[in-house]
Amino acid sequence: MISRTLLGHMAALMTILVWGTTFVSTKILLQDFAPLEILFFRFLVGYVSLFLFRPRLLGIRKAKEEVLFMGAGLCGVTLYFLLENIALTYTFAANVGIIICLAPFFTAILACLFLQGEHLQPRFFAGLLIALSGVILIAFNGTTLQLNPLGDLLAALAALVWAVYSILMRRIGELKLDTVLCTRRVFFYGLLFMLPALPFLGFTWKPDRLADIPNLLNLLYLGFGASALCFVTWNWTVRVLGAVRTSVYIYLMPVVTVLSSAIILNERLTGLAIFGTALTLIGLLVSEGRIPSYGFRRKR
Repeated sequence: MISRTLLGHMAALMTILVWGTTFVSTKILLQDFAPLEILFFRFLVGYVSLFLFRPRLLGIRKAKEEVLFMGAGLCGVTLYFLLENIALTYTFAANVGIIICLAPFFTAILACLFLQGEHLQPRFFAGLLIALSGVILIAFNGTTLQLNPLGDLLAALAALVWAVYSILMRRIGELKLDTVLCTRRVFFYGLLFMLPALPFLGFTWKPDRLADIPNLLNLLYLGFGASALCFVTWNWTVRVLGAVRTSVYIYLMPVVTVLSSAIILNERLTGLAIFGTALTLIGLLVSEGRIPSYGFRRKR
C-alpha cells in the first residue's frame, strides 16, 4: 500500500508538471486576453469546477478561521498572480523565473517563525544553493544578468506572498476540513479581492472570444487543470508533507518549462540548460534529504 508521504510527493510532482506547462496556454490566450482577464477567468472556471465536483457548502467558520481563508485567497490567488504579471512588464522573464524560486526560502523562514513541527535543517540551504544555481543557468543560458529594481522587487514580493499562502494553507490544513471545500473557499476570496482591480487592469467583457475553440480549451485547461485540480493537490500536499517540504518542488518549475518549450514549441535545448536542469534536480533531492549533503549534516 502506498504511504501518504509517497502520495504527497507524487501529488506535488504532478502539480508542478501541470503548472510548468501553463505558460503555453497563457501565451496563446494573451493574443486575445489581457493578463488580468486570463487570471480572473481561470479561477472563475476553477471555482465553478470545484462547486460542481463538491456541491455542498463549507459553511460559515469562526471569525479567526475565516480570516485564514481570506488571507489565503488574497495571497495565493490575487496578490501572487497580479504581482508576478506586473513584474513581467518591468523586468525580464528570466529574472522573474529565478526570483520566484526564492519562495521555498521565504516559506522555510516563515514556517520556523509561525508553525510548529516545521524544522529548518542545513540540508535545506544546501539544496537551495544548488537548485538556484541550476535555475540561473536555465533562465539566462549564458546571457548577461540585467537588474530591474522595480520588476525584481515585485517578483520578490510575489515569492513572499506565495510563502505566506503556504503557511496559511498549512494552518487551514490543521482544521481537518475537506480539502476541496477549503480550496473553493480560497478561490472565492481570491476572486472577490480581484474585483476592485478589474476596471483598472484592462478587463473587458467580450464573451465572443470564448467562441474560439483554442481560447476555450486553454481557459478550461488553466481553470480546471492548473487551478481547480492542482490547487487541491498542492493544498493537500502541504497538509501531508508540510509547507517547507512541499515548497521545494517549486525548483522544478523552470525545469518543466524549459523541457516543455523544447517539446511543444521546438525551442532549442542547450547543453547549459541541460546542466542547469541536472543541478536543479540535485538541489531538490538534497533539500528533501534524498542525497546526503556532506559538510552540512548536523553533528549529534
